[in-house]
Amino acid sequence: MRPFTFHPGPRLLAGPDQAESLAAKLPSGPCLLVTDQELVRLGLTDPYQRAISTGREVIVFDAVEADPSKETLLAATATGRSAGVTSVVGFGGGSPMDVAKLTAYLLGSGDQLDDIWGVGLATSQRLPLVLVPTTAGTGSEATPISVITCEGGVKLAVNSAPLIADWAVLDATLTLGLPKPVTAATGIDAIVHAVEAYTSARLKNPLSDALAREALRLLSSNLLAAIEQPRNLDARSAMLLGAHLAGLAFSNAPVAGVHALAYPLGGLHHLPHGLTNALMLRHVLGHNLEAARDHYAELAEIIDPECAGQGSQLRSALLIERLDRLAQDSGLALRLRDHGIAFEEAAVLAREAMKQTRLLVNNPCEISESDAQRLYEAAW
Repeated sequence: MRPFTFHPGPRLLAGPDQAESLAAKLPSGPCLLVTDQELVRLGLTDPYQRAISTGREVIVFDAVEADPSKETLLAATATGRSAGVTSVVGFGGGSPMDVAKLTAYLLGSGDQLDDIWGVGLATSQRLPLVLVPTTAGTGSEATPISVITCEGGVKLAVNSAPLIADWAVLDATLTLGLPKPVTAATGIDAIVHAVEAYTSARLKNPLSDALAREALRLLSSNLLAAIEQPRNLDARSAMLLGAHLAGLAFSNAPVAGVHALAYPLGGLHHLPHGLTNALMLRHVLGHNLEAARDHYAELAEIIDPECAGQGSQLRSALLIERLDRLAQDSGLALRLRDHGIAFEEAAVLAREAMKQTRLLVNNPCEISESDAQRLYEAAW
């Protein structure tokens, strides 16, 4: 066995009706609840807000948008600082959880945001932090990563161990009834996490491999049921667990080319993150095919056990075909043109993708700027 390092994620509270259990994990003093306006409007935050407010004040920051901006993060931090909060709860999809993680860190550490972009630069102590995902996709509740959209639509990230939450709540009832497009996009996002963690060029290891494989099994076998039967609790529970396991996998074996090419689509066109991954999935995996052939072949057997024993070239191609079919069957529109992106933008998108060096370095093979432009053109 070659040497490796593995960082476990947060402690878990799993199952329905975890609001009281969550509240018991928080210290006394005011708590900042970071979420978005739609979740507040739908009443999903109500039981958690009531439970947390027993014995402490709850300050709700619900201004988080998709692909949250640096300004939003700083506003959440200012809100928490002015209220003197002693803990932070992130409630929602990846955007509220990413904001909550960095808010808790900035409040607890006193560090300046521009000093900690990158890997391993946030080394101080944060406030106590609990994360509650309401989608089965980003896995943000499991990771030490927070991605923020900065000037010019460029996505920057902080990736440091202190951002790992103390606790995460996996309550699948919070995901019941999610709209089909959201279920599809977040589910594909989680599948990409599992696949890219399994093929990560630098930090792939036996534990991340095991998590990625189980995540792919859960996600690929339950995504369509969760889309077609929005209140199927078994399917929703499997998706939530699969997304969490994929999050643990890619927080140790980082994601790569699909995400690198997806980020400019989200930053410049404000498309949902899971959708942008789906748009580039087939094309980047095809580019990687020869370099990642053996790993793709191993993953193919999870999705289609009957292909076991066939050659690695056939199995690896089968994986790409099956994942593309799954994305199509999920109902997502999978061409850039379907989302108002012009063919002529490929060069600009490729130039922006080259800024994602922290991701590109993990890809099984090099993606040059000319490669990226070709892949965007193929996705058009």
